[in-house]
Amino acid sequence: MTGVSDGAGELLEPARVAPGERGATRIADRVVAKVAARAAREALGPLHPDAARPYATVDVRHDTARVRVHLELDYPCDIGDRCGRVRHQVVQRVRALVGMAVPEVAVQVERLHLSAEHGARHGRTR
Repeated sequence: MTGVSDGAGELLEPARVAPGERGATRIADRVVAKVAARAAREALGPLHPDAARPYATVDVRHDTARVRVHLELDYPCDIGDRCGRVRHQVVQRVRALVGMAVPEVAVQVERLHLSAEHGARHGRTR
């Protein structure tokens, strides 16, 4: 560590700053949204070829993030189970990677994609 000169050639001891007064790290909302969207993608597994990637919007206040995830799912599937897995994964990943609490994850299913085998069994074509 180097010292600080007082101008007269004499070295002074560097000032010690308490850890709480050094500053803070601020994580941008868009970074939290990207982490949440990636976590949703991990929870869903392979997507339907026509499905858009999940995306997220967040509202960050202090060390708390409220998340809304928008996604598209295959149909038929257990929609409640898949949304629950997405919620759980988003909470875990945001907490681990960003260090924020996530008390609320709203999952909005934008579209359902009929699976090819389900449509063929019921006489439907695309």
